Amino acid sequence: MKRKVYHITKTIDGDWKGKLVGAARASVSAETKAEAVDRTVEIARQAKPAQVVIHKETGGIQSERTYGSDPRRFPG
Repeated sequence: MKRKVYHITKTIDGDWKGKLVGAARASVSAETKAEAVDRTVEIARQAKPAQVVIHKETGGIQSERTYGSDPRRFPG
């Protein structure tokens, strides 16, 4: 099963959105980053395996969260 990846980014309007890669529309739209993260994480936990990539206001990656199976590339 392929992992679903959601990106949380800031819009031009100043709102935050959580969008599934390849989707036409955002799954979550919120006024605050915290609200967008909470709601997107909720969706990702139900859609296991899934990953949430949280971006900074500038567009760079702040953090990543993985839900469900996360196979390691390296033993140990």
